[in-house]
Amino acid sequence: QVQLVESGGGLVRAGGSLRLSCTASGGTLSRYSAGWFRQAPGKEREFVASATWTTYYADSVKGRFTISRDNAKNTVYLQMNSLKPEDTAVYYCAAGLTTTDRPDLYDSWGQGTQVTVSS
Repeated sequence: QVQLVESGGGLVRAGGSLRLSCTASGGTLSRYSAGWFRQAPGKEREFVASATWTTYYADSVKGRFTISRDNAKNTVYLQMNSLKPEDTAVYYCAAGLTTTDRPDLYDSWGQGTQVTVSS
């Protein structure tokens, strides 16, 4: 399993942008499917986006968020534009062998980074 560390969270006003980064160590991230999930207080962890050779997005973020990978840096990014208050959550990156929106099928997780969008 790889170890994952997220960064880039913070406080932003509605309509603003943030870019999250997730850097892997102890393995080659390009060998895995990489995903982003988020969890708001009192809610279950939900799928946001994933990337292997192609990308997948939750309907709630499609057109606003972009997942990308830099294999040379062993890093996956989540560019978040047109942020809304309902995007407020702890964002987690994950790595696994399957491209899926199911969090239980990912093997490695980062510690999470808080994103807060004010209205």
